[in-house]
Amino acid sequence: MENWSVEQVCNWLKQRNLGELVPKFREEEISGAALLALNDRMVQQLVKKIGHQAVLMDLVRKYQQQKSGLDSLTYCCETASQKFPEVISGKNLKSFFSRYKMLQWTSSYSLPDFPYDVKCILAEKKCPDHSMRIRIIEFLQADMTKYLEGSLYPNSQQYNIVVNALLQAYPFLDEDGNGFMLWKRALKDRFKYVRRPIEDDEQVLRNKCKFGHRRGQTRKFSFAENKLDDVQVQVEEEPVYLKGSTMDLHIKWLRQEYMKTQRNWKEVDNRMNVTTEIRRKMISNKAPLKDILRLFPFLRCPYQLFREFQLLTHMDIYKKTVRILEIYSENILSLYVVRNNPINIMLQENLKQHTEEDVLKYMKMTAACLLLPDVFGDDSTLFAAVNEEVKAVTPVLEVKNPFNVNSCEFALYIEKEELAQLDDCTMALAALVAAFHVFDIPCPKRIHRTLNFLESLVFEVRKPASLP
Repeated sequence: MENWSVEQVCNWLKQRNLGELVPKFREEEISGAALLALNDRMVQQLVKKIGHQAVLMDLVRKYQQQKSGLDSLTYCCETASQKFPEVISGKNLKSFFSRYKMLQWTSSYSLPDFPYDVKCILAEKKCPDHSMRIRIIEFLQADMTKYLEGSLYPNSQQYNIVVNALLQAYPFLDEDGNGFMLWKRALKDRFKYVRRPIEDDEQVLRNKCKFGHRRGQTRKFSFAENKLDDVQVQVEEEPVYLKGSTMDLHIKWLRQEYMKTQRNWKEVDNRMNVTTEIRRKMISNKAPLKDILRLFPFLRCPYQLFREFQLLTHMDIYKKTVRILEIYSENILSLYVVRNNPINIMLQENLKQHTEEDVLKYMKMTAACLLLPDVFGDDSTLFAAVNEEVKAVTPVLEVKNPFNVNSCEFALYIEKEELAQLDDCTMALAALVAAFHVFDIPCPKRIHRTLNFLESLVFEVRKPASLP
């Protein structure tokens, strides 16, 4: 922060909902060094509203505390490593600094300096076209890689921070309220594209092996071409669901685009809109789920699943789910019925190991999500399989290491097959509820009360179901 320019300080203020202060800070030329040197009297002269004064001083104080804590801990670690080299290993020290680096993202991340042509488009508040979107994503990916000191594996929280910073600085990029999911997916796709040709980086190889990639294996284009040929044959074999050659071309395009690393999401949205009627007809006629996903593979993407739900209900289920978990998480965890639940016990043990507010909030929301069936006396195996194999045929969540911020995994399963990988508990819960509606799947009786509670809040029923 000491080396920030006036413009970087202004961006930082906008990201913390203090945009009203930007004109005054520019007028007084408050840089990062000047910001840290402000005293109470200067703040009172600079900022009129008492609330803004309190927030600004609190943010600066927290930054100074973090910085002083890091400096002192660095000194202690260096001293201890000289005296006891076998105790303070390089690995442990590296782990600590990487963790602290992660915490710094939440308070100090600022957007990169975009090239001139991108700045012009953003200054005019024009929605960028496909090529300009790719340029923005490329610069964000390069900037994140610098923050990660060369790593190509950001975690979900880091993606969220960068996309939130982009949309707060340029709100017009949040098209129809779905911009967050759209930009985040594009950014993740860009990292995948950059990682794909790399074969000599240890972290890349380790993660490839983790997800089933064999050492030395390369992508075979002949395989992709064969898959496309299969797609054409399968589409031609199902004329019942196709309305002429135009619809056939849309479906083929969607299937081919799904196999690409960098996707034209705007065109995907358009073609999914065009094919909505035929897709809904297939689902209402109870066509096999495999056939539906074969013709419309983008339904495996959480963003498109949420978008399909919004087309049907005019509701943004992701935003609704965020509010539900934020409002009800504390109430759910305080109920007597879940006090001795294994998930709650696991939560309490993990809470002792963390002090960061964001991490604690994330853990509590995750626990509240997983405990919902137990609150209503429903069958939790029809809701989520936590560190277990999925056994339910209806939509169900697979959750691994739910309280480990760095290694937790969420996935949505239908008919015992993985439909989509999900970033966090909020996205997982939203995807679960959306799947029942999008694929018109009857709700099992043993999980009915839980889903009825969630749907009453999502659809804003006048008398919503309440917690027991």
